[in-house]
Amino acid sequence: MDLFSYKDENSDSLKRPLANRMRPRKIDEFIGQEHIAGEGKLLRRAIEADQLTPMIFFGPPGTGKTTLARIIANSTSAWFEQLNAVTSGVADLKAIMGAAKERLILEEQKTVLFIDEIHRFNKSQQDALLPYVEDGSVILIGATTESPMFEINPALLSRSRLFRFEPLTDRHIAKIIEQALSDKERGYGKHPITMEKDAADHIVSIANGDARTALNAVELAVLTTKPDRDGNITITVEIAEESIQQRVLQYDKKGDNHYDTVSAFIKSIRGSDPDAALYWLAKMIYAGEDPRFIARRLLVHAAEDIGLADPNALLVAHAASYAADFTGMPEARIPLAEATLYLATAPKSNKVIMGIDKALDAVKKEKTGLVPIHLRDAHYKGAKELKHGEDYKYPHNFEDGYVPQEYLPQHLQGKTFYEPTERGYEKNIKRRLDYFNERKKKGE
Repeated sequence: MDLFSYKDENSDSLKRPLANRMRPRKIDEFIGQEHIAGEGKLLRRAIEADQLTPMIFFGPPGTGKTTLARIIANSTSAWFEQLNAVTSGVADLKAIMGAAKERLILEEQKTVLFIDEIHRFNKSQQDALLPYVEDGSVILIGATTESPMFEINPALLSRSRLFRFEPLTDRHIAKIIEQALSDKERGYGKHPITMEKDAADHIVSIANGDARTALNAVELAVLTTKPDRDGNITITVEIAEESIQQRVLQYDKKGDNHYDTVSAFIKSIRGSDPDAALYWLAKMIYAGEDPRFIARRLLVHAAEDIGLADPNALLVAHAASYAADFTGMPEARIPLAEATLYLATAPKSNKVIMGIDKALDAVKKEKTGLVPIHLRDAHYKGAKELKHGEDYKYPHNFEDGYVPQEYLPQHLQGKTFYEPTERGYEKNIKRRLDYFNERKKKGE
């Protein structure tokens, strides 16, 4: 008996991919996603009671979205149809919908329609689904690796229950590998195969929560390893490393993982954690993120999170932006890393953004203020007759280059927009402003 000729009692040939053969067939076999499919959870109760409503499964690849849809297909009394959005169009949808409506009228049987990669449908294709979902002709189950908030039409989204699939834990992946090696019906249980613990641990680690990646690595390791004289196959850590050479990052430049990673990057800078900031930067670089996008975020947050606590932060971010654009990758990673570390370790202040936003809020909500007469332009013809610039005091003519006078419109006089902190360079600014304010109070 060899790995290529063996067939189980259901004539399921081992030539089929291991990941396909090992798909759970019923809910009790399903591994992971306990928060939605565990005992007593809403989705599990709905499946067991065969009381399904429109739903969207979203999450990283290899976490069980399609598998759970097939479990539903095996357990529901409804007619089950499946489409892949990559290869299907409006004509396919209309044919299925017409049959579903007829089936419901004539046979009183509902239809469950599973659409894999539903985010691939454009707006008009998604709109074509809406009437049939609304009138109950079909129970839609959509699966996507993208954020439904970005990729699914709001009208369709509002009629569907969302279920987020999380990356599988190391414990889940280890159990899936163990099942594949021990299952005599669909896996390699009838063959003398041993996997060293370090080899299994390596595959678990690099699979990064993706069951399909793990099973593909196991299959490749088994099929490319020669048996010893006794016909035994031993998967060593060296073989495992060859079978799964690179971690597959769950990162899409247009989806929520992209925004989540950028958010973690910025919050690590704001939180003064240089190691975390470098990690998230490395993830973006490794995933092929546009260096200019990263540079733009650094520029914004140099002003937003550091501001005048360290005025050099914006200069460093600007220099890194220019250097990254000038050199290109992979060299761009170095100035981007330097700027990241500078911003992460710099003193922090958000008073710049708070100041401008408070000023914008005042402009928006307060009445329109006239420019005080003494501040108006006095250089054009006729301005002096209008007394523009009259009584303006030129600060350079006074001690310390400062003289108290009002610069805000009358109704906003005394209003404070910028309040420096005691951190970094801003503590010097605060002392200077305190000195000016004290002189203003004295009317000097």
